[in-house]
Amino acid sequence: MKILFFLQRRMLFLLAAIAMGWLSTSHVHAQPSGARNTDFIYRVIQNDTLIDLAERYTNSPENWQDLQTLNQVVDPHGLSIGRYLRIPFDIIPELPSQARVSYLAGQATLNGKPVVLGDMLSEGDVLTTSANGFVTLNLEDNSISTITASSTVRVQRLRTFKSTGLLDAIFTMEQGSVESAVAPNNTGVGRFEIRTPVSITGVRGTRLRVHSNQQGVQTEVVQGAAQVGSGSFSDPSVLQGQGAALSSTGNFLGVRPLLPAPQLEAIQTGSQGWQIPFAPVAQAQSYSVLISADPNGTQLLSHQTFNTPPATFSSPGPGEYYAIVRAIDSDGVMGHDSHLKFLGQSVLRSGTGLPISSGFGTSVLLTTY
Repeated sequence: MKILFFLQRRMLFLLAAIAMGWLSTSHVHAQPSGARNTDFIYRVIQNDTLIDLAERYTNSPENWQDLQTLNQVVDPHGLSIGRYLRIPFDIIPELPSQARVSYLAGQATLNGKPVVLGDMLSEGDVLTTSANGFVTLNLEDNSISTITASSTVRVQRLRTFKSTGLLDAIFTMEQGSVESAVAPNNTGVGRFEIRTPVSITGVRGTRLRVHSNQQGVQTEVVQGAAQVGSGSFSDPSVLQGQGAALSSTGNFLGVRPLLPAPQLEAIQTGSQGWQIPFAPVAQAQSYSVLISADPNGTQLLSHQTFNTPPATFSSPGPGEYYAIVRAIDSDGVMGHDSHLKFLGQSVLRSGTGLPISSGFGTSVLLTTY
Protein backbone atom coordinates (compact mmCIF):
# COMPACT_ATOMS: atom_id res chain seq x y z
CA MET A 1 0.00 0.00 0.00
CA LYS A 2 2.82 2.39 0.87
CA ILE A 3 4.51 1.73 -2.47
CA LEU A 4 1.25 2.30 -4.36
CA PHE A 5 0.61 5.52 -2.46
CA PHE A 6 4.13 6.75 -3.27
CA LEU A 7 3.74 5.96 -6.98
CA GLN A 8 0.36 7.71 -7.12
CA ARG A 9 1.81 10.74 -5.35
CA ARG A 10 4.81 10.80 -7.68
CA MET A 11 2.56 10.60 -10.77
CA LEU A 12 0.35 13.43 -9.54
CA PHE A 13 3.46 15.49 -8.82
CA LEU A 14 4.83 14.98 -12.34
CA LEU A 15 1.47 15.63 -14.01
CA ALA A 16 1.11 18.86 -12.06
CA ALA A 17 4.63 19.87 -13.07
CA ILE A 18 3.86 19.26 -16.75
CA ALA A 19 0.64 21.24 -16.49
CA MET A 20 2.55 24.19 -15.00
CA GLY A 21 5.23 23.99 -17.70
CA TRP A 22 8.02 22.97 -15.32
CA LEU A 23 8.74 19.64 -17.01
CA SER A 24 9.22 19.37 -20.73
CA THR A 25 8.08 16.17 -22.43
CA SER A 26 10.41 16.73 -25.37
CA HIS A 27 13.82 15.10 -25.55
CA VAL A 28 16.83 17.31 -24.94
CA HIS A 29 20.55 16.70 -25.16
CA ALA A 30 22.55 17.12 -21.99
CA GLN A 31 25.10 19.91 -21.72
CA PRO A 32 27.38 18.76 -18.89
CA SER A 33 30.24 21.18 -18.27
CA GLY A 34 32.56 19.54 -15.76
CA ALA A 35 32.82 20.34 -12.08
CA ARG A 36 33.63 23.11 -9.61
CA ASN A 37 34.63 22.08 -6.13
CA THR A 38 31.90 19.66 -4.93
CA ASP A 39 29.34 20.53 -7.63
CA PHE A 40 28.64 19.14 -11.07
CA ILE A 41 28.07 21.99 -13.54
CA TYR A 42 25.33 21.88 -16.15
CA ARG A 43 24.75 24.46 -18.91
CA VAL A 44 21.06 25.10 -19.61
CA ILE A 45 19.66 24.53 -23.10
CA GLN A 46 16.20 25.10 -24.55
CA ASN A 47 13.28 23.39 -22.74
CA ASP A 48 15.36 22.50 -19.66
CA THR A 49 13.50 22.60 -16.36
CA LEU A 50 14.68 22.05 -12.80
CA ILE A 51 12.45 19.01 -12.42
CA ASP A 52 13.78 17.50 -15.64
CA LEU A 53 17.38 18.05 -14.53
CA ALA A 54 16.71 16.73 -11.03
CA GLU A 55 15.18 13.57 -12.52
CA ARG A 56 17.97 13.13 -15.06
CA TYR A 57 20.95 13.56 -12.76
CA THR A 58 19.71 12.79 -9.23
CA ASN A 59 17.02 10.19 -10.10
CA SER A 60 14.56 12.19 -8.00
CA PRO A 61 12.46 15.00 -9.47
CA GLU A 62 11.66 16.15 -5.94
CA ASN A 63 15.23 17.51 -5.70
CA TRP A 64 14.25 20.42 -7.94
CA GLN A 65 13.61 22.58 -4.89
CA ASP A 66 17.14 21.96 -3.59
CA LEU A 67 18.50 22.98 -6.98
CA GLN A 68 16.33 26.08 -6.99
CA THR A 69 17.66 27.16 -3.60
CA LEU A 70 21.29 26.37 -4.36
CA ASN A 71 21.23 28.22 -7.69
CA GLN A 72 18.93 31.05 -6.54
CA VAL A 73 16.49 30.40 -9.37
CA VAL A 74 13.51 32.78 -9.26
CA ASP A 75 11.41 31.08 -11.96
CA PRO A 76 11.84 27.26 -11.96
CA HIS A 77 10.09 26.91 -15.34
CA GLY A 78 11.91 29.82 -17.01
CA LEU A 79 15.60 28.90 -17.00
CA SER A 80 17.81 31.15 -19.10
CA ILE A 81 19.51 29.33 -21.97
CA GLY A 82 23.26 29.22 -21.41
CA ARG A 83 23.03 29.61 -17.66
CA TYR A 84 25.29 27.37 -15.56
CA LEU A 85 23.60 25.38 -12.79
CA ARG A 86 25.25 23.63 -9.85
CA ILE A 87 24.20 20.10 -8.91
CA PRO A 88 25.93 18.73 -5.77
CA PHE A 89 27.77 15.47 -6.33
CA ASP A 90 26.46 14.12 -3.04
CA ILE A 91 22.91 13.88 -4.49
CA ILE A 92 24.01 12.29 -7.80
CA PRO A 93 23.83 8.46 -7.65
CA GLU A 94 27.01 6.89 -9.01
CA LEU A 95 28.39 3.47 -9.90
CA PRO A 96 32.00 2.24 -9.54
CA SER A 97 34.07 2.25 -12.71
CA GLN A 98 37.47 1.04 -13.90
CA ALA A 99 40.20 2.00 -16.35
CA ARG A 100 41.86 -0.56 -18.61
CA VAL A 101 45.54 -0.64 -19.57
CA SER A 102 45.29 -0.54 -23.37
CA TYR A 103 48.96 0.14 -24.09
CA LEU A 104 52.24 -0.58 -22.32
CA ALA A 105 55.85 0.11 -23.29
CA GLY A 106 58.84 -0.36 -21.01
CA GLN A 107 58.38 -1.00 -17.30
CA ALA A 108 55.55 0.14 -15.03
CA THR A 109 54.02 -1.06 -11.78
CA LEU A 110 50.46 -1.17 -10.45
CA ASN A 111 50.38 -1.17 -6.65
CA GLY A 112 53.99 -2.32 -6.69
CA LYS A 113 53.49 -5.23 -9.13
CA PRO A 114 54.48 -5.25 -12.83
CA VAL A 115 51.79 -3.88 -15.12
CA VAL A 116 50.30 -6.30 -17.65
CA LEU A 117 48.39 -5.27 -20.75
CA GLY A 118 44.69 -5.46 -19.94
CA ASP A 119 45.08 -4.72 -16.22
CA MET A 120 42.11 -2.93 -14.67
CA LEU A 121 42.54 0.09 -12.36
CA SER A 122 40.04 1.02 -9.67
CA GLU A 123 39.82 3.68 -6.97
CA GLY A 124 42.87 3.68 -4.73
CA ASP A 125 45.22 2.06 -7.25
CA VAL A 126 48.67 3.59 -7.82
CA LEU A 127 50.39 3.43 -11.20
CA THR A 128 54.12 4.18 -11.51
CA THR A 129 56.09 4.29 -14.75
CA SER A 130 59.85 3.83 -14.94
CA ALA A 131 62.29 6.07 -16.81
CA ASN A 132 61.44 4.15 -20.02
CA GLY A 133 57.83 3.26 -19.16
CA PHE A 134 54.65 4.51 -20.88
CA VAL A 135 51.08 3.43 -20.12
CA THR A 136 47.77 4.37 -21.78
CA LEU A 137 44.46 3.95 -19.95
CA ASN A 138 41.02 3.65 -21.55
CA LEU A 139 38.13 4.83 -19.39
CA GLU A 140 34.48 3.79 -19.51
CA ASP A 141 33.35 6.80 -21.57
CA ASN A 142 36.21 6.21 -24.07
CA SER A 143 38.36 8.94 -22.53
CA ILE A 144 42.06 8.16 -22.91
CA SER A 145 44.91 9.08 -20.58
CA THR A 146 48.57 8.45 -21.38
CA ILE A 147 50.97 8.40 -18.43
CA THR A 148 54.49 9.18 -19.59
CA ALA A 149 57.85 8.05 -18.20
CA SER A 150 58.85 8.65 -14.55
CA SER A 151 55.29 9.35 -13.41
CA THR A 152 53.31 8.35 -10.33
CA VAL A 153 49.52 8.58 -10.57
CA ARG A 154 46.89 7.53 -8.02
CA VAL A 155 43.27 6.85 -8.93
CA GLN A 156 41.54 8.91 -6.25
CA ARG A 157 38.02 8.63 -7.71
CA LEU A 158 36.65 6.64 -10.65
CA ARG A 159 32.89 6.37 -11.06
CA THR A 160 30.07 7.05 -13.52
CA PHE A 161 26.73 8.78 -13.07
CA LYS A 162 24.11 6.05 -12.63
CA SER A 163 21.50 7.68 -14.86
CA THR A 164 23.63 9.17 -17.67
CA GLY A 165 26.93 7.30 -17.64
CA LEU A 166 28.95 10.51 -17.35
CA LEU A 167 32.46 10.03 -15.99
CA ASP A 168 33.50 11.18 -12.51
CA ALA A 169 37.27 10.80 -12.28
CA ILE A 170 39.98 12.32 -10.10
CA PHE A 171 43.64 11.42 -10.62
CA THR A 172 46.33 12.54 -8.19
CA MET A 173 49.79 12.97 -9.74
CA GLU A 174 52.80 13.32 -7.49
CA GLN A 175 55.20 13.67 -10.39
CA GLY A 176 55.38 13.18 -14.13
CA SER A 177 52.96 13.88 -16.97
CA VAL A 178 49.45 12.85 -18.01
CA GLU A 179 48.13 13.56 -21.50
CA SER A 180 44.38 13.05 -21.90
CA ALA A 181 41.61 13.10 -24.48
CA VAL A 182 38.49 13.56 -22.32
CA ALA A 183 34.98 12.62 -23.52
CA PRO A 184 36.05 12.17 -27.17
CA ASN A 185 32.47 11.28 -28.16
CA ASN A 186 31.35 14.82 -27.20
CA THR A 187 29.09 13.53 -24.42
CA GLY A 188 30.57 15.98 -21.94
CA VAL A 189 32.03 15.03 -18.60
CA GLY A 190 30.71 14.91 -15.08
CA ARG A 191 34.12 15.51 -13.54
CA PHE A 192 37.67 14.94 -14.75
CA GLU A 193 40.37 16.39 -12.53
CA ILE A 194 44.11 15.98 -12.33
CA ARG A 195 45.41 17.02 -8.94
CA THR A 196 49.03 17.77 -8.10
CA PRO A 197 50.59 18.90 -4.80
CA VAL A 198 49.97 22.56 -5.75
CA SER A 199 47.02 22.60 -8.18
CA ILE A 200 43.78 21.13 -9.49
CA THR A 201 43.12 21.06 -13.23
CA GLY A 202 39.43 20.61 -14.00
CA VAL A 203 38.49 19.59 -17.51
CA ARG A 204 35.44 20.37 -19.63
CA GLY A 205 35.62 17.94 -22.56
CA THR A 206 39.08 18.49 -24.01
CA ARG A 207 42.54 17.33 -25.01
CA LEU A 208 45.06 18.51 -22.48
CA ARG A 209 48.40 17.80 -20.84
CA VAL A 210 49.37 18.24 -17.20
CA HIS A 211 52.95 18.03 -15.91
CA SER A 212 54.24 18.07 -12.32
CA ASN A 213 57.98 18.47 -11.80
CA GLN A 214 60.60 20.35 -9.79
CA GLN A 215 59.86 23.54 -11.72
CA GLY A 216 56.18 23.42 -10.72
CA VAL A 217 53.00 22.46 -12.60
CA GLN A 218 52.17 23.15 -16.23
CA THR A 219 48.83 22.71 -18.02
CA GLU A 220 48.35 22.87 -21.78
CA VAL A 221 44.92 22.81 -23.48
CA VAL A 222 45.04 21.52 -27.04
CA GLN A 223 41.25 21.39 -27.48
CA GLY A 224 38.35 22.51 -25.29
CA ALA A 225 38.90 24.31 -22.00
CA ALA A 226 40.02 23.75 -18.41
CA GLN A 227 40.36 25.60 -15.13
CA VAL A 228 43.54 25.60 -13.09
CA GLY A 229 43.76 26.44 -9.41
CA SER A 230 42.12 25.14 -6.25
CA GLY A 231 38.91 23.86 -7.85
CA SER A 232 36.76 26.92 -7.08
CA PHE A 233 34.60 29.11 -9.36
CA SER A 234 37.25 31.85 -9.28
CA ASP A 235 39.97 29.67 -10.80
CA PRO A 236 41.34 31.09 -14.08
CA SER A 237 40.18 29.45 -17.30
CA VAL A 238 42.64 28.02 -19.79
CA LEU A 239 41.14 27.98 -23.26
CA GLN A 240 42.02 26.09 -26.41
CA GLY A 241 45.54 26.88 -27.56
CA GLN A 242 46.58 28.24 -24.15
CA GLY A 243 48.77 27.05 -21.30
CA ALA A 244 49.22 27.95 -17.65
CA ALA A 245 51.94 27.43 -15.07
CA LEU A 246 52.28 27.41 -11.29
CA SER A 247 55.55 27.55 -9.40
CA SER A 248 56.64 24.73 -7.09
CA THR A 249 55.17 26.72 -4.18
CA GLY A 250 51.80 27.16 -5.90
CA ASN A 251 52.18 30.74 -7.17
CA PHE A 252 50.14 31.25 -10.34
CA LEU A 253 52.42 32.32 -13.20
CA GLY A 254 49.71 33.22 -15.67
CA VAL A 255 47.92 32.02 -18.79
CA ARG A 256 49.67 32.39 -22.13
CA PRO A 257 49.29 31.24 -25.76
CA LEU A 258 51.03 27.96 -26.51
CA LEU A 259 54.24 28.36 -28.46
CA PRO A 260 53.85 27.55 -32.17
CA ALA A 261 54.69 24.13 -33.55
CA PRO A 262 58.26 23.81 -34.85
CA GLN A 263 58.61 23.62 -38.63
CA LEU A 264 60.24 20.22 -39.05
CA GLU A 265 62.51 19.24 -41.92
CA ALA A 266 63.17 15.73 -43.22
CA ILE A 267 64.76 13.24 -40.81
CA GLN A 268 68.48 12.69 -41.22
CA THR A 269 70.52 9.69 -40.08
CA GLY A 270 74.17 9.53 -39.18
CA SER A 271 76.75 8.43 -36.62
CA GLN A 272 75.06 10.56 -33.96
CA GLY A 273 71.69 8.84 -34.47
CA TRP A 274 68.51 10.13 -36.04
CA GLN A 275 68.05 13.89 -36.25
CA ILE A 276 65.20 16.25 -37.14
CA PRO A 277 66.44 19.70 -38.17
CA PHE A 278 64.20 22.74 -37.63
CA ALA A 279 64.51 26.46 -37.05
CA PRO A 280 64.48 27.66 -33.42
CA VAL A 281 61.08 28.79 -32.08
CA ALA A 282 60.93 32.29 -30.61
CA GLN A 283 60.75 32.33 -26.77
CA ALA A 284 61.53 28.60 -26.57
CA GLN A 285 63.95 27.63 -23.82
CA SER A 286 64.07 23.95 -24.75
CA TYR A 287 62.31 21.32 -26.84
CA SER A 288 60.61 17.96 -26.35
CA VAL A 289 60.58 15.03 -28.78
CA LEU A 290 58.29 12.05 -28.33
CA ILE A 291 58.37 8.96 -30.50
CA SER A 292 55.02 7.20 -30.87
CA ALA A 293 53.55 4.35 -32.87
CA ASP A 294 50.42 6.48 -33.50
CA PRO A 295 49.95 10.15 -34.46
CA ASN A 296 47.93 10.95 -31.30
CA GLY A 297 50.76 10.00 -28.96
CA THR A 298 48.83 7.26 -27.13
CA GLN A 299 51.46 4.62 -27.97
CA LEU A 300 54.63 6.35 -26.81
CA LEU A 301 58.02 4.66 -27.02
CA SER A 302 60.42 7.38 -25.89
CA HIS A 303 60.58 10.97 -24.67
CA GLN A 304 63.58 13.29 -24.60
CA THR A 305 64.23 16.98 -24.04
CA PHE A 306 67.03 19.06 -25.56
CA ASN A 307 68.08 22.71 -25.49
CA THR A 308 68.58 23.53 -29.16
CA PRO A 309 67.73 22.02 -32.57
CA PRO A 310 68.13 19.51 -34.10
CA ALA A 311 66.12 16.87 -32.23
CA THR A 312 68.14 13.67 -31.80
CA PHE A 313 66.63 10.28 -30.99
CA SER A 314 67.18 6.54 -31.40
CA SER A 315 65.51 4.29 -33.92
CA PRO A 316 62.55 2.50 -32.28
CA GLY A 317 62.88 -0.52 -34.57
CA PRO A 318 61.25 -1.48 -37.88
CA GLY A 319 57.83 -0.07 -38.66
CA GLU A 320 55.98 3.23 -39.10
CA TYR A 321 56.35 5.82 -36.34
CA TYR A 322 55.68 9.45 -35.55
CA ALA A 323 58.01 12.05 -34.09
CA ILE A 324 56.12 14.66 -32.02
CA VAL A 325 58.15 17.79 -31.34
CA ARG A 326 57.16 20.68 -29.03
CA ALA A 327 58.80 23.94 -27.99
CA ILE A 328 58.94 24.63 -24.23
CA ASP A 329 58.81 28.12 -22.69
CA SER A 330 60.68 29.44 -19.65
CA ASP A 331 58.00 28.19 -17.21
CA GLY A 332 58.03 24.68 -18.67
CA VAL A 333 54.79 25.05 -20.68
CA MET A 334 54.93 22.96 -23.85
CA GLY A 335 53.65 24.34 -27.15
CA HIS A 336 51.71 22.97 -30.08
CA ASP A 337 52.67 19.61 -31.55
CA SER A 338 54.53 19.18 -34.79
CA HIS A 339 54.27 15.67 -36.29
CA LEU A 340 56.61 13.87 -38.64
CA LYS A 341 55.96 10.32 -39.86
CA PHE A 342 58.96 8.10 -40.55
CA LEU A 343 60.00 4.48 -41.04
CA GLY A 344 62.13 2.98 -38.28
CA GLN A 345 65.00 0.53 -38.63
CA SER A 346 65.99 -2.62 -36.81
CA VAL A 347 68.29 -2.15 -33.81
CA LEU A 348 70.71 -4.49 -32.09
CA ARG A 349 69.21 -5.76 -28.82
CA SER A 350 70.59 -7.52 -25.77
CA GLY A 351 69.35 -10.84 -24.38
CA THR A 352 66.82 -8.94 -22.27
CA GLY A 353 65.37 -7.22 -25.34
CA LEU A 354 66.75 -3.75 -24.61
CA PRO A 355 68.52 -1.78 -27.39
CA ILE A 356 72.33 -1.76 -27.23
CA SER A 357 73.82 1.72 -27.04
CA SER A 358 76.29 2.97 -29.63
CA GLY A 359 78.13 5.05 -27.04
CA PHE A 360 76.71 8.29 -28.49
CA GLY A 361 73.38 8.12 -26.67
CA THR A 362 71.72 6.25 -29.56
CA SER A 363 71.09 2.60 -30.42
CA VAL A 364 73.20 0.44 -32.74
CA LEU A 365 71.35 -0.10 -36.02
CA LEU A 366 71.60 -3.55 -37.59
CA THR A 367 72.37 -1.86 -40.91
CA THR A 368 75.45 -0.19 -39.35
CA TYR A 369 77.57 -3.36 -39.57
